[in-house]
Amino acid sequence: MEPLVISVNETAKALGIGRSSVYALIKSGGLDAIKIGTRTLITIASIARLTDARR
Repeated sequence: MEPLVISVNETAKALGIGRSSVYALIKSGGLDAIKIGTRTLITIASIARLTDARR
């Protein structure tokens, strides 16, 4: 089964950007994030949507 969410660090690495840029994208609505405890996790679907929209 493929993961549905990944960490901020994994997202930054996958997109080739910094952590602060990931948080900026979350704040602007470009990425969907969920909180589980203290962890912020990014949905794979929102990463795909972001990259598809930028093509």
